[in-house]
Amino acid sequence: MNAIKSDSDAVGVILAAGRGSRMRSRLPKPLHRAAGKPLISYPVELLAQCGIEDIVVVVSPENGEAISAVLGSGITCAVQPTPGGTAQAVACALATLPIAPSQVVVLAGDTPLVRPQSLRNLMSDHAGCSSRRMTILSAADAFASDLGHIKRVGAAGASGRVIAIEEASERQDDAIGPAEVNTGVYCFDGPWLADMVDRVRPARSGERYLTALAAMEDGAVSALPIAWADEAMGVNDRLQLSAVETVLRDRINCHWMTEGVTIVDPSTTYIDADVAIGLDTVVLPNTMLTGRTTIGEECEVGPNSVVSDTVVGDRCRIVASTLEEARVDSDVSIGPYCHLRPAAVIEAGVHLGNYVEVKNTRVGSGTAAGHFCYLGDADIGDGVNIGAGTITCNYDGVDKHQTVIGRSAFIGSDTMLIAPVTVGEGAATGAGAVVTRDVPEGRRAVGVPARLLPQQSGSE
Repeated sequence: MNAIKSDSDAVGVILAAGRGSRMRSRLPKPLHRAAGKPLISYPVELLAQCGIEDIVVVVSPENGEAISAVLGSGITCAVQPTPGGTAQAVACALATLPIAPSQVVVLAGDTPLVRPQSLRNLMSDHAGCSSRRMTILSAADAFASDLGHIKRVGAAGASGRVIAIEEASERQDDAIGPAEVNTGVYCFDGPWLADMVDRVRPARSGERYLTALAAMEDGAVSALPIAWADEAMGVNDRLQLSAVETVLRDRINCHWMTEGVTIVDPSTTYIDADVAIGLDTVVLPNTMLTGRTTIGEECEVGPNSVVSDTVVGDRCRIVASTLEEARVDSDVSIGPYCHLRPAAVIEAGVHLGNYVEVKNTRVGSGTAAGHFCYLGDADIGDGVNIGAGTITCNYDGVDKHQTVIGRSAFIGSDTMLIAPVTVGEGAATGAGAVVTRDVPEGRRAVGVPARLLPQQSGSE
């Protein structure tokens, strides 16, 4: 596993070694996706947004390899050899550090709803008190039976002194009403944590809980309530995953509407977390923008469109179509019922009408394909007219071959281009032509198989 990068003032620890058995899945729980990203990505990005570069993710022997592959080389992974509880997990993380940092921030790997400002407030509140050893991010008046309850004494409400955190699995009562709950987000004095974490005794379950530290030093523990209770939501099963997804998507839609994007019906619009959208773009109902899609300014997308991992320029119109891993330049109209498959490059001013499929093909600027076409493994020049029913026959049963169409060519309706084949600049094919040989520049080919028409007098 990777070594920690530096002796930073603050280190982030993400707990992701749980078995996640309630998910009933072969996929490790931290790799289940919400709003298009693995759950584990959210705490990693949260720490980075709060200025913490040194991050240790605690994994299990079973899920470590898969999680490490998703995180990449910039994150340290520490293996918790057996499921011994959160205190043991943090001890495994601290063992990867050359020295105890001044501050340790601990997050769960399955709580993607914590906002950056909440974590900044926690870190600031903790740093503001020199005698503080542990600060907990809490949610007041929350209904969360599976989260630990914070116990206070002294003054009423959130100003009372924290004396313990009672884990859900350890509670003796059956209380299901509102309570101040532990969100699983902590800020610790680093040297104190390093000294104390190995002193935590096992609970009745046999696990050593990090929350037991709250009762181990009188007066040095505090809880900071968050402003939005939804930040406490974690994921233990697929019902909770769905609930978290709903919150994330609502946040994403609200963000883009405040940034100058019109979303006509947010309830039927699904935008992933890594999508970017330009000013004055309109997103119509039943539309999904997924992956790392970028939509330019003044576009109209939808209704009934799916755009995945695609870059779209300005002033484009996409109607009831699917685009995946494609590039679309500005002033392009697409649809309805088009399908842009991976490596489709659509240059400026192109028009693709109904039922046009494009795969691994460059379509030059100003080209039009109005109806019922398949354009695969092709290079199509500028200003080409592609008639209805045109097919690039790119597959011979063994290999894929390329079709090249020169600029300003005219491809007649129902033309079949049997690749590999080239139609030269300014050339034309007749309706129903089956083109098996190259068509030189300026020439016309008609028939089955296509033959070149005689050149007109004076054309040479």
